[in-house]
Amino acid sequence: MQKYISLILFLWINSYQLYANPWKPINVSVTFKIKHALGATADGSFGGFTGVMIFDPDNLTTSSLKGSIETKTINTGISLRDRTLRSGDYFDTEKYPKITLQSTKIEKAQQENEYIGYFSLTIKNITKNIRIPFTFVQNGAKATFRGNFMINRTEYGVGTKSSLLSDTAAIIIEIKTQQI
Repeated sequence: MQKYISLILFLWINSYQLYANPWKPINVSVTFKIKHALGATADGSFGGFTGVMIFDPDNLTTSSLKGSIETKTINTGISLRDRTLRSGDYFDTEKYPKITLQSTKIEKAQQENEYIGYFSLTIKNITKNIRIPFTFVQNGAKATFRGNFMINRTEYGVGTKSSLLSDTAAIIIEIKTQQI
């Protein structure tokens, strides 16, 4: 029986590798925009991306996208604002050093190179399911993933409701990759 289970595992792993296309992130941009007082917009970015990207546009069932960013890397260009955002009132970067995103399902959208990803997004140990439309454009052994979506920051405990700061933030992700 043990030999039979080992053979099944061996075949499953090798068949998965036949269909999976691993992509190595080589340049990543994670930015955000949020409206604040008097209609002005604050924008910024995160760094410290690590990820595992298995993506085959012809076989989405074997595709899996997972990534994380380091919360302490938040940068709005204003050091006082960045310190406030790293504090316990917002991202609490000491206690919650990473934000993670893990795909649960990927579907083809209507247009060429367009997809819809269903992801688990975890911020401050709060996980919610979100939908992210994205594009995947391949040029030989290189490709770019690009997606944008909105989140309600208060649902993740990032700040509280405020008349000075919108609850909704726009997130833009661009990942340039190379096939492994």
